[in-house]
Amino acid sequence: MEHELWVTALFNDVFGGIGNGILNAIGRPAADHAHPWSNWMVMQLIVVAGIVVLFGFLKRRLSVQQPSKLQHCFELMYTFLQAQAEEVVGDTSKRYMAFFGAIFFFVLFMNLVGLIPSLESPTMFPVVTCGLAVVTFVYYHTMGLKANGLGGYFKQFMGPVLILAPIMVPIELVSHFARPLSLTIRLYANMFAGEQITDTFLKLTYFIVPTIFMGLHVFVSFLQAYIFALLAMVYVGGAVAHEH
Repeated sequence: MEHELWVTALFNDVFGGIGNGILNAIGRPAADHAHPWSNWMVMQLIVVAGIVVLFGFLKRRLSVQQPSKLQHCFELMYTFLQAQAEEVVGDTSKRYMAFFGAIFFFVLFMNLVGLIPSLESPTMFPVVTCGLAVVTFVYYHTMGLKANGLGGYFKQFMGPVLILAPIMVPIELVSHFARPLSLTIRLYANMFAGEQITDTFLKLTYFIVPTIFMGLHVFVSFLQAYIFALLAMVYVGGAVAHEH
């Protein structure tokens, strides 16, 4: 059994019945009915709640004349993402900015929450990164079908000339189904390694060395969120393209 965080223990004590009800409803009953909530479940809920509160606070204080430093920071990140999306996806990128922004900030805050003492990054659990990868996989295929129709989208799998279709279709299918695996492992491996390194040095010393690795953790958190969002842009851009 994984080490239970104090906040997970609190959820199991207070909301254990709700947790068991949810798991039973989806056909995945908990192995231990006394502990239906796992660390990664609780940490994701905390991140979602934190995002809702933060953006709710930010929305009420948006100002054109006197923008706050917090507003400047988020405007800078959004502008950067928007520029990247326009470069990768093209003129239609604004249609997909809600997804790109949501996936970037969700991954970013899940990465950063591990810096708070006694909490963990949900992205150090493969089930979380796999869920994000599957959502991205379903999203870009859905957008590709919506943009090109069934026939037009399937032509993208057939290669530049029809004679190559028997070779290209299997290659394209393998490539597409490998993408969720790649997204899952890349984010999970980097965040798990970063979490373990930070925890190890925190146990050895409590001053300069942990600060260095915590700074590195912040850098990796932003980098991995950016890479995940960028790959989502690349996949969406390829799916909605009309060139064959």
